Amino acid sequence: MLEDTGISFEDLEEERKPVIGYASGTFDLFHTGHLNLLRHAKEACDYLIVGVHESGAWKGKATYMSFEDRKALLRGCRYVDEVVDAGAEDSEDWERLHFDRLFAGSDYRGSARFKAYEEFFRDKDVEIIFFPYTEGISSTMIRDAILEGLPAYQDGPEKPCGQ
Repeated sequence: MLEDTGISFEDLEEERKPVIGYASGTFDLFHTGHLNLLRHAKEACDYLIVGVHESGAWKGKATYMSFEDRKALLRGCRYVDEVVDAGAEDSEDWERLHFDRLFAGSDYRGSARFKAYEEFFRDKDVEIIFFPYTEGISSTMIRDAILEGLPAYQDGPEKPCGQ
């Protein structure tokens, strides 16, 4: 019981509003960088919604996996509670989803896009959280390696995901 309030810790827990998190991306050629972002995001919220962009055109990149396949893959990820079609901007998605936290990789910190989000979300009580970019892997790296005909990965000593 909290002193002088008549409120128990159990009452507070029951009244606590679940924290809804949101992350969006293309998620083409799903890799450990995507997985690390989703794992960190889920650790920072109660319910994680992931928005999937229909194509990578907004980044000037082609996608190699279909939109439906990328959404299906994310639905199968244990860190993801819900998968939705992403709007053009995360600010548009907030208008329909009203999330409490927006998650992104640290490579977006300071970008014009996220500076605009900081301004948009300032009076909406939305926290923007950046997680460390996973070095050594990206969809672009995978795409380039395949297109350049680089040798396939050889089994050997490796670090566990996220290490």
